[in-house]
Amino acid sequence: MKNIVGIRFKKPGKIYFFDPGNLKINVRDHVIVDTTNGEEYAEVAIANRLIPEEKLVAPLRKVIRIATPKDEKHNKENKQKEKEAFDIAIKKIKKHQLEMKLIDVEYKFDNTKIIFYFTAEGRIDFRELVKDLAAVFKTRIELRQIGVRDEVRRIGGNGVCGRELCCCSFLNNFEAVSIKMAKEQNMSLNPSKISGNCGRLMCCLKYEQEVYEEKNARLPKVGAIVKTEEGEGVVDSIETLKEKIRVKFRDGDGYFYKKYSASDVKIIKNVESKNIDPEEKEHSKELEELEKLEEKDRNEQSNEE
Repeated sequence: MKNIVGIRFKKPGKIYFFDPGNLKINVRDHVIVDTTNGEEYAEVAIANRLIPEEKLVAPLRKVIRIATPKDEKHNKENKQKEKEAFDIAIKKIKKHQLEMKLIDVEYKFDNTKIIFYFTAEGRIDFRELVKDLAAVFKTRIELRQIGVRDEVRRIGGNGVCGRELCCCSFLNNFEAVSIKMAKEQNMSLNPSKISGNCGRLMCCLKYEQEVYEEKNARLPKVGAIVKTEEGEGVVDSIETLKEKIRVKFRDGDGYFYKKYSASDVKIIKNVESKNIDPEEKEHSKELEELEKLEEKDRNEQSNEE
């Protein structure tokens, strides 16, 4: 068993395991850790814990010390410098007439490097900008292009649910989402209702997808012919999570409807309706564009990894 602590460099952000040595460290303590980029300031997310060594990627980097008042002061000074660097970089970007949007600035704890995060439609030739910034700050400069989801994560905000955005509170990684998920969850296919603040599909589409997939595999499809106590009918709609279905019956020249638990009907022919959802038809071009943007984001993320 190995003694570890879990730390994160930003909130939200991925949790990394470090070797605390003989230090007893509590959650929310600030620490100075050894990384491939030198010393870094971080917050503890998991206190001392024993974990089987086979579950760890060895060797673990070490926690150098619990942050001292001097470290805390230095970190605050860096935060102030980041604001000043942001303003300077904005002016330099305008000077070089670059089509890019500056999102955030990050000073490394030991001041050996400054990272400027930005978004842009395509690739940007920022070599002259880097030279200009290096001349001002007299340290290594890195410009890092990020996606729109990372942009919103850094800016913050609330979702349509009224709560703080998932990516700003607990979501460590962005998982692939698709229009297909919205369809399988019987959600509105109006892009404005299934898109987040970033203009991409809401990440929360992923949360219940496995449950929907499992239930949809057992439930009849819309359009299926089923046998009920009222006789044969056609499945008109489904409440997937409740496992209830609405069945349409012919009644002379008209129709009537009745709801059943899925367990109370027998599937005769499980054919799916070919009817296109009116909202999907109305917003087909927007949905197609949204799907293309999702695919583009997935490819860019894959290339970064």
